[in-house]
Amino acid sequence: MSGSAGLVIAGTSSGVGKTSLTLGLARALTRRSLRVQPYKVGPDFLDPTYLARATGRTCYNLDGWMTDREYVEYLFDRHTDDANLALIEGVMGMFDGADPASLAGSTAEIAAWLDVPVLLIVDAHGLSRSLAAIVKGFAEFEPGIRIVGVLANRIGSPRHRTWLADALEGASLPPLLGAVPRDAFTPLESRYLGLATADEDSLSEARIEQLADACEQHVDMERIALFASAPTSEAGSSSSTPGKPGLRIAVAHDAAFHFTYPDNLEALTMQGAELVRFSPLTDEQLPSRIHGLYLPGGYPELHAKTLSSNRSLLADIRHFAESGGCIHAECGGLMALGGEFITVDGSRLPMAGVLPIVTKMRDRRKMLGYVEVTLRQDSLWGPAGSVIRGHEFHYSEIVEDHTAAAAWRPAYDARRRRRDAVEPAGYYKGNTVAGYVHLHWASRPDMLEHFLAHCERQS
Repeated sequence: MSGSAGLVIAGTSSGVGKTSLTLGLARALTRRSLRVQPYKVGPDFLDPTYLARATGRTCYNLDGWMTDREYVEYLFDRHTDDANLALIEGVMGMFDGADPASLAGSTAEIAAWLDVPVLLIVDAHGLSRSLAAIVKGFAEFEPGIRIVGVLANRIGSPRHRTWLADALEGASLPPLLGAVPRDAFTPLESRYLGLATADEDSLSEARIEQLADACEQHVDMERIALFASAPTSEAGSSSSTPGKPGLRIAVAHDAAFHFTYPDNLEALTMQGAELVRFSPLTDEQLPSRIHGLYLPGGYPELHAKTLSSNRSLLADIRHFAESGGCIHAECGGLMALGGEFITVDGSRLPMAGVLPIVTKMRDRRKMLGYVEVTLRQDSLWGPAGSVIRGHEFHYSEIVEDHTAAAAWRPAYDARRRRRDAVEPAGYYKGNTVAGYVHLHWASRPDMLEHFLAHCERQS
């Protein structure tokens, strides 16, 4: 159980306005000179970029399925001790997660583990007294969940707000702390992977301020601010381990490659690695003197022509792999390692040629969900039989696969939450591991140590 001050912003379902309200609340609270530490429940890479812009602090994912309670509590305490308030944006509906019969992977699980109170967002369009029935159901559905206030979104009028507040009060339920009129929030830019990654074009300072203004006008911010407390440490006082001389891990980071869990990267540095960021879109070569290469996911399909035309960088990646360098590639990184990439319009673009595969973009989602992988043989991440969890979300697919003829082997057996079958997945050869699964290795320090030791042995 955490002792840090926090609030979970949960919804009755997806689409009720969690992100807009959380962003508005976060900025409105920072206007009061409060240090707001943002978190996002679940494996999402995109919402955290919005919350980071709204607060000026790195947003971390709290995921009860990919990790465990001990790790969630550790991550929360580590990054909240110098903040006045942790603001945790939920995922889907409050009780929705990895298992329809339990709290696993849900917002409610995180609220219960951390003993953090909940603000429940309800789409109030067309509701009056029924709001009380909904809130009562959510408040009593599972023990250990403390709903301390309700935020009604898409109300129709001041009189509607009064009805909603009276309905909650008459049923002795948590109070209405905010009622936002329909159209008070302009829609956030979206893309097929949910929200677009936050930048000045998709989420400008003016837009964040507009969301905060709406919260100032329609939410009882003074009562919300009462949940804040004094930080237990000074800002920037978290300890870190300096990089070990000579062990350098190159991390692709640009508009095409940026889907990374920040605690994954921090775990690398805490274990002694020096991270060197580079851009596969603009840099002509890999960073010098590296012993490991991490190619994360992102939007390589939106920059495929630029990536494909950077032949010197792609050749450098291929040479690094052939010379025994350690490479871990996920999703978009897998696509970049392939022989070719086929765009939606049918154009075939050459890629790095490390993997003898061809990937292609679909106009519909190919895969979404949690994945547990078991290593099929000793590799970068540990001995055969080691288990690690992650998440998969992609629109591309492999349409040509010649890996067997080139002596590539499946990297792991994948058990997907939405399927009963266990299937071989990923690719492994030499010191390269590639697959569609985004692995969460920060919660598995033994596997992380194995990866870094493997990189060090190749130096």
